[in-house]
Amino acid sequence: MAEFNPIEHEVYLLQYVWLAADQSLRSKTRTYYQNINGIDDIPKWNYDGSSCGQAPGDDSEIILVPCALFRDPFRKNLPYKHIHSFLVLCKSETVDGKPALGCNREYAEVLFKNRMHEKPWYGIEQEYTLFEKNGITPLGWPNHNGTLGFPAPQGPYYCATGTNNIIGREIVEEHYMKCLEAGIRVSGINAEVMLGQWEYQVGPCDGLSAGDELWISRYIMERVCEKHNIVVSWDPKPIQGDWNGAGCHTNFSTKTMRENGSEEYVMGLMEKFKENHMDHIAVYGEGNDRRLTGAHETSPITEFSFGVADRGCSIRIPRDLHNCDYKSGYIEDRRPASNMDPYLVTAKIAETCIDNM
Repeated sequence: MAEFNPIEHEVYLLQYVWLAADQSLRSKTRTYYQNINGIDDIPKWNYDGSSCGQAPGDDSEIILVPCALFRDPFRKNLPYKHIHSFLVLCKSETVDGKPALGCNREYAEVLFKNRMHEKPWYGIEQEYTLFEKNGITPLGWPNHNGTLGFPAPQGPYYCATGTNNIIGREIVEEHYMKCLEAGIRVSGINAEVMLGQWEYQVGPCDGLSAGDELWISRYIMERVCEKHNIVVSWDPKPIQGDWNGAGCHTNFSTKTMRENGSEEYVMGLMEKFKENHMDHIAVYGEGNDRRLTGAHETSPITEFSFGVADRGCSIRIPRDLHNCDYKSGYIEDRRPASNMDPYLVTAKIAETCIDNM
């Protein structure tokens, strides 16, 4: 038998990415010497679930099931042409095939399976806050001997330019470029209302891909912040007081809404959202009660509302949709928190709005 020579083979560096029980992102790398043409060619793997809050130490293996493949934007300019690198998003399963704690992709798979006839599209607006490494001081905020100070009140920071109004742009831009390199459909970025707070948008994506791409975009953000020695917070109300919280507004449309909508159809959806309001709130993110207060461009968490161009409502109906007699467009669900699980949110919206075929 000829001696194995890795230089004569294609080499793949596979960064497996998954969610722990608390939905913190974890990853590890595998060197693989067989050709890969797509996600189906990537083998399952396993990890120590006892270190991720998903298994006891005496039976600790959790299985990694590859689900989505992305280009690796971190391992670039590799020394040889035959070396390739990918990010592999996985769902985690126990040895008997059940979803591990914190992994909700299978829930979304089941919900979307018989609802794709309406081709649901999502555009997700991920807000986040950049902090110093101490996790206490938002980037750009004063800190006096360990006591958090405050910048000037909100107003000049939203979509701003200039040294006194913006902080962290180099991190935001690096994340933007790496997401595009990975193949994530990032449709834009902007500075948000609170200093140190930013937003990027993922989409339009259909069905499961919305959750896949958002989770990998968060992984890339964590890695970029790791490089710069800062912390990204997904908390929906990172600073108490007269400061905006952080949401994950989810824009949504169906084939009917995009191609042959009507006011009757959209108002029917509003009724369904109202009937299921608290069911949605239950999966729209931990700590969302600190954000959905009725102030700072939010609606009260216990009340459902909708309005044209109204950012203080649960659901915003864009003026463009209203002006075209509801025949073509989308709606914006403003309730999801910045730390929401996109698998749960996108699936819940589809469950409420699309009949099961």
